Amino acid sequence: MEETKIKISSFTSLLAWREAHKLTLLTYKILPGFPDCEKFGLSDQLRRSVASISANIAEGFGRSTLKDKVHFYYIANGSLTETQNHLLVARDLKYLNNNNFKEIAEQTITTSKLINGLIKSINSKR
Repeated sequence: MEETKIKISSFTSLLAWREAHKLTLLTYKILPGFPDCEKFGLSDQLRRSVASISANIAEGFGRSTLKDKVHFYYIANGSLTETQNHLLVARDLKYLNNNNFKEIAEQTITTSKLINGLIKSINSKR
């Protein structure tokens, strides 16, 4: 049986990017509930790390070599892990209720699996 390859022409077509984007939106929606004293602290760190995930997937997609692509996907994965850490801190400080934490935590797991899939796919071609 012949394998069919689908050409993805935009980073927005990548499922990993779409799920990372969803994670970003979910996270941004909960940030207004954080205390004002966290405006330049945990809120800012969380905003930066979560936005970095989809941004690095997009940047990796735009790179021409497999080595460069996978490099940015690894950075996205690192930003995802940083985001998970910040979410745990926010949960433990009671800035997030359990339902919000659970929804966002599940989204981080989905996103992580997809980024790891991108990395595996590229590494298998190298």
